[in-house]
Amino acid sequence: MAEITVELSRRDTQLIIYNLYPLYLHDLAGIRNVLPNRYGVFEDSDAIQTLQQQMPEFDIWWEKEERLFPFLIRVDEVPAGFALIATPPYVEDDSDFMVNEYFILQPFRGQGVAEEAITQIFNRFQGKWLIYTTPTERNSRTIHFWRKTLARYTNNMFTEEDKEMRAEIGAAKVFNFTNKWSDS
Repeated sequence: MAEITVELSRRDTQLIIYNLYPLYLHDLAGIRNVLPNRYGVFEDSDAIQTLQQQMPEFDIWWEKEERLFPFLIRVDEVPAGFALIATPPYVEDDSDFMVNEYFILQPFRGQGVAEEAITQIFNRFQGKWLIYTTPTERNSRTIHFWRKTLARYTNNMFTEEDKEMRAEIGAAKVFNFTNKWSDS
């Protein structure tokens, strides 16, 4: 059985998430039908010409330690993905936590890694959660993953709706649930 670990990324592991991020954007491009700019970088602007220029905008994940939580996911010590978890004021609604980005490398998909890793993250933080994803047929695998995972984790106590989010996100399939149970 593989050992799946989820660790809060610090500056010394930041570069691993930076290395994985273009692969995540590549996956999203297939779902959202997006092309890279003329320099081969998945950005809206040609002002970004290299991956090195793209990365500084993500430094905020390591600068707001009490609000933003960049997690590195490993399988048997091998980097397998990441999760970027936000709290207010970086969430879309009145949620306590939001899954801003979630990515598992293809060699680790279909093995329970994604579900185990996100379950570990959910268990670290109790409160009201928001998860959003692209609501298209091209993204049916991800939508199925969230439905299945949340059904198991919450005993079917989650909501799902299609709604408009801020401009850079646009239309989204939104899942909400709470894992904050009273002590009584």
